[in-house]
Amino acid sequence: APLSTYLPMMRRFMLLPFALALQARNAQAWLPSSQQSAAVVVVAGNGIFASVGKSSGVPRFMTSVSDDSSSTVAAQTVIEGPELPPVAANAKRLFLVRHGEVINPGGDRPVYYGAQDVSLSPLGEQEAIAAGSYLSQFDLSHVFCSPLKRAVFGAEQVLHRQAKADTLSNVIVYDGFKELDRGDWCGKTKSEIGDELMDRFDACDESVTPANGESYPALKDRVLADLKKVLQDHMKEGDSAAIVSHLQVTRCMLSEAIGMPTSKMAGLKVATASVTCIDYEGTEPKIVHFQSFKPDVGLNAAKDGAN
Repeated sequence: APLSTYLPMMRRFMLLPFALALQARNAQAWLPSSQQSAAVVVVAGNGIFASVGKSSGVPRFMTSVSDDSSSTVAAQTVIEGPELPPVAANAKRLFLVRHGEVINPGGDRPVYYGAQDVSLSPLGEQEAIAAGSYLSQFDLSHVFCSPLKRAVFGAEQVLHRQAKADTLSNVIVYDGFKELDRGDWCGKTKSEIGDELMDRFDACDESVTPANGESYPALKDRVLADLKKVLQDHMKEGDSAAIVSHLQVTRCMLSEAIGMPTSKMAGLKVATASVTCIDYEGTEPKIVHFQSFKPDVGLNAAKDGAN
């Protein structure tokens, strides 16, 4: 039979994988948000499934059961970054990673979303992968993160790209690393909130804290409390680890390390999917090696407005 007889069948076989992938993606889109990240389950340290509810100060352990290509540790080109000396024998090194670009819930009208569990954009996922690839050159003992899915995705990229990923402990989630809760300001633009209120909020005037939200001092208290647990309970001298979290959470840890007042930390620049490196002695910060380094892998510029 002539080749033209078989062309329709050949096309169907060629398109089948794409159709199945699209079908799976669409099916997941209809799941409740709590079930959409099917590649991640939450388990207690003893291997028993645990609830995803709040457990302030108590870590939760997350293990990936994904078999997609992003979970495969492949040979990678080392991404060069700022010069970094080896970890001192008496130090503990933390890489603070911000999540990638998100899909702003306001669309073309950038609104504040804070601790809402918004998704990464396709660019944001690629940014997270680039950060994980950069950190693959370092021997990490642990990977910690916020419970929000945009940070969990980034933490998984870091973990999966470690040379010893199969023997490394699962991603450890701390609720204290969740992003600042904007409360009733969620869904509003900066102009709708008002420049004066935002300036007073940034300056730590707690009288303008939005209803159902939290202030910068309250945020910093919970962030530093869980940071202390990370350093005391999980890391030993000579270890390096990563914390994947958010803009305001990273600002809390960085401002503390450089001695900047909380009322000034809103001015700290922390790019999406950037890495900040700090060495600690015990639980005290000693050296900030670099701030907001973003691996340059040729991606488009991220949209980083209200958060």
